[in-house]
Amino acid sequence: MADTRPVIWWIRRDLRLRDNPALSAALETGAPIIPLYIHDPQDEGLGAAPKFRLGLGLERFAKALEGRGSRLTLRRGKALDVLRDVIAESGADQVVWSRLYDPEAIKRNSEIKEQLKADDITVKSTGGRLMFEPWTVATKEGGMYKVYTPFWKSVRDRGVDDLIDAPARLAKPEDWPKTDRLADYSMGAAMRRGADVVAPYCRVGEDAALEQLDDFLDDRVASYKTDRDFPARAATSELSENLAWGEISPHRMWHLGARAMANGKQGAEHFLKEVVWREFAYHLMYHSPQILTRNWREEWDGFPWQEDPGEALLRWQQGRTGYDFVDAAMRELYVTGKMHNRARMIVASFLTKHLMIHWKHGMQWFEDCLVDWDPASNAMGWQWVAGSGPDAAPFFRIFNPDGQLVKFDPKGRYVRNWIAEGQSDCPRTALDFYDAIPRSWELDPDMKRPEPVIDLKRGRERALEAYKDSRDTG
Repeated sequence: MADTRPVIWWIRRDLRLRDNPALSAALETGAPIIPLYIHDPQDEGLGAAPKFRLGLGLERFAKALEGRGSRLTLRRGKALDVLRDVIAESGADQVVWSRLYDPEAIKRNSEIKEQLKADDITVKSTGGRLMFEPWTVATKEGGMYKVYTPFWKSVRDRGVDDLIDAPARLAKPEDWPKTDRLADYSMGAAMRRGADVVAPYCRVGEDAALEQLDDFLDDRVASYKTDRDFPARAATSELSENLAWGEISPHRMWHLGARAMANGKQGAEHFLKEVVWREFAYHLMYHSPQILTRNWREEWDGFPWQEDPGEALLRWQQGRTGYDFVDAAMRELYVTGKMHNRARMIVASFLTKHLMIHWKHGMQWFEDCLVDWDPASNAMGWQWVAGSGPDAAPFFRIFNPDGQLVKFDPKGRYVRNWIAEGQSDCPRTALDFYDAIPRSWELDPDMKRPEPVIDLKRGRERALEAYKDSRDTG
């Protein structure tokens, strides 16, 4: 008789059916497949917006599986314990999963693989989240890359795995293991009333991501390099949340982007560089995981960040610094769970330099508020702007938010989209902010714009003086 013991496909940040090596590995066994999501302590500890967005993604992915004759099994607990329980219930003798690269996940997965093999269970981990596994990219000396441009040059001509079609059907087991209800996990609870505001701004699921990529490459990619820094223009791919949750693979973005470049689309190469920028972030996190928790450059440990950020940090979080570019960006974040990349640089520079507040405070706020939160990209981005990371912007590069506004929002469209105060005919986007924020903030659109939290010139001078002193005494 044929062996009907199923294989467990442990799903994490890979909510897609195409270009999924772990799913392919499960299909190659010829066995019935049990797609399993485990709500373990790592996911339980996610920030409010990421956990909320993961819940939306799981709901959509469950429907996609049902369309293939399968179903998503949901269980809660420590991953090893859950896997052993499902193995015992189903008789499964194999487990496959896509790799994650943060240190906590690596430690967990290594222990699970060791324990399951000791239980005589076949375990296979695959790539899929990255185009280039971090240990396969090295300098001529065999070390890690610390600067992006050499990293880009080392991988731009490397082969990228071919794309994989979605299966028409997934073989199902004779009996499904018991499953939890997704609603019981309360994935959006920490969002409170903000969940209903943010949800319409999310683009959820693999089909939506693929459609968005096609639209971008058909139209906007030609002007991507020139227009991408203007936050009021629909110039970017807007695929960050789908990449974060594995609803689209970087491989597909690379192959289709390369095809667009071959067809003469002017901005396509710059788009490919941005895809590789994400790979660089993972390269750094894998080889130097301290980037997630402390200054990558140890000489920054003595920098005199503000010990008690207090009111200044709160005003930054609320989008009430008195500087239009900063405040519009922070409100965009609270309403949509996302923020334009140019705006991210502006708000990060303002926090770490003009206000001299430690980058960790900003990174943690983004970790709680971003639906496209990604541990590697978030940490690298904050340390890049602050000056404490690898391949960092020089500390003396202090963005002037007013000057940046003149350059990148000359007609004020971005500001009008997100700041309600002073507008007689206020757009819905700006008013949504007041429906999303905690009532305890006691803000309303009829309030006057606040006075600047700090004078730009004074803040810049203070930051440069502190930097000089820390270098002299370091």
